[in-house]
Amino acid sequence: MNKGEFIEKMAADGRITRAAASRALNSFIKSVIAALQRGDRATLAGFGTFYKASRKARSARNPRTGATIQVEAKDVARFKPAEKLIKSLN
Repeated sequence: MNKGEFIEKMAADGRITRAAASRALNSFIKSVIAALQRGDRATLAGFGTFYKASRKARSARNPRTGATIQVEAKDVARFKPAEKLIKSLN
């Protein structure tokens, strides 16, 4: 399901316009990004938690040339699904 399909589904389920659903989804995305940038977690009960994690610097191999390269340390977004979400899939 892509963003457009999410908007269509939200509009239909919420009986709102596609424009309103789009604004709501964009607001949610911006809120999660802002929370992660502050170092906070964004938790939706029954769904899961978005959080920021750090990757350490490491050596890697370029698959095309075989040369060893250095990959810099960086922050990445992670998602931990809630138990309810996990159980709903099994």
